[in-house]
Amino acid sequence: MLELSFIKEHKEKVLEGLERRCYPAETSEIIDSILEKNENRKTLQGFLDVKRGEINKLSGQIGDLFKSGKQEEAQALKDQVNAVKGEMGDKEKQLIAAENQLTQLLYKIPNVPHPSVPKGKSDEDNEVHIPHQGDLPDLGESALPHWELAKKYQLFDLELGVKIAGAGFPLYRGKGAKLERALINYFLDEADKRGYEEIIPPLLVNEASGIGTGSLPDKEGQMYYMEKDDLYLIPTAEVPVTNIHRGDILDESQLPIKYTGYTPCFRREAGSYGAHVRGLNRVHQFNKVEIVRFEKPENSYAALEEMLKHVSDLLTALELPFRVLRLCGGDLTFASALTYDFEVYSAAQKRWLEVSSVSNFETFQSNRMKTRYKDSNKKKQLVHTLNGSALALARIVACILENNQTTNGIKIPVVLQPYTKFEVIS
Repeated sequence: MLELSFIKEHKEKVLEGLERRCYPAETSEIIDSILEKNENRKTLQGFLDVKRGEINKLSGQIGDLFKSGKQEEAQALKDQVNAVKGEMGDKEKQLIAAENQLTQLLYKIPNVPHPSVPKGKSDEDNEVHIPHQGDLPDLGESALPHWELAKKYQLFDLELGVKIAGAGFPLYRGKGAKLERALINYFLDEADKRGYEEIIPPLLVNEASGIGTGSLPDKEGQMYYMEKDDLYLIPTAEVPVTNIHRGDILDESQLPIKYTGYTPCFRREAGSYGAHVRGLNRVHQFNKVEIVRFEKPENSYAALEEMLKHVSDLLTALELPFRVLRLCGGDLTFASALTYDFEVYSAAQKRWLEVSSVSNFETFQSNRMKTRYKDSNKKKQLVHTLNGSALALARIVACILENNQTTNGIKIPVVLQPYTKFEVIS
C-alpha cells in the first residue's frame, strides 16, 4: 500500500500514475478522502496525546498529595483524571474507526507505476523490451499441439484430472511427470547457484499474509478460499515466502535477502474460456519455482535487471525462443511498480505464451507488511520487495513438447537430460 506521506507530498504524481493505469476518474475522489480522513485521524490523535499528557501530570500530583496526607485534594484530582478518561473514551473509539476507514481506502489504491511504464489499458498496449531471442521454429502444418502430443506419448491426462478434481487439474504421468520434476530440480539448482536460499513454504496462508503481498482483498476472485478454516490456497509462492519477514526490522547487513521456492500454485481462473486456454495454457493448478528478493531501495532496480538475466539464461539454456515485454499501466498487477513478462514462442500453436513475470513492488508490499531495515544511521526504512517466476512450468512444458517434436519423438533439451535420464520421448 502507498505510504500516506507519499500521497500527501506527491498527490499529482499519484494521480498521474493512476491515469497511466487507466484507473477510473473517481479514484481521485478516494485520494481526496484519504487525505481528509488522515487529517481527521491526526486531529483525534493530537487530542488524545494532549489528554494523556494531562493524566500523566495529574497522576504525579495525586501521588505527592497522598504522600503528604492530603486525601481530599488527592481524591479531587482522581475524580478529574476519571473525567478526562471518560472524555477520551469516545475519541479513542473515533480514532480506531478513523484508522480502519483510512486503511480500507488505502487498500483500494494500487501502486504508482515506475516512470518507464507506458500508459495502456490491456496487454495489447504492452511494449517489447527485448526482441525475440533464438530462432522461431517452423514445424509445418503437421505439428501437433501439446495436448495432442500428451495423448500420443501418455505424458499427462486432462480427462483423468477432470474425473479426480475437475477441469483445469492435469494429471502428469510417466515421462511427462519426470519432465515436470526435472524442470523443477533444474530451476531450483540454478537459483541455488545464484545465491537464493531454498524455501518450502506452506501452501495455505492466512488473511494477513494475503493482505501483505496485495493478494487480498481479492479484487478478481482468483484465490481459492476455505471458509471453515479462514485460509487461502496460495496463487504463487510469492505470498508465503515474502511474508517470512512480515513485521520484521532487518539489519542493513542482512540485505539483500534472496529466497527461492517450488510450490504448486492454485488459481480459480474465473472467466477463462476459449481455444487459447486449451491443454496446459491455463489451468487451476500448476507448478512454479519462484524467486523473491528484499533489497535496499537504491539497489532494487539493479536487482530487477539481475533477475531478468536469470530468467533469460534459463530460457536460453532450454533452447526456447523468447521475448520480454514491459507491461503497460493497465496490465500491471495491483501491487507492481514495474513488471517484465517473458513469453516463449509455441511453434504448434503459432503464438507467444507468457511463462514468467518479474516485478519490482518497491515499498508497496513492505508498507503493508511493516518490513523495514535499520540503515547505517540506525534509521528505519522500508525495504523494496521483488519477485519473479523462474519458471512457471505448465507452459514451459507445453513449449518444450511442441517445439521439440520430430518424426522420431520429442527431443529433451540437453541441459535437462541429466535430470530426466532420457534424451527423447518416444
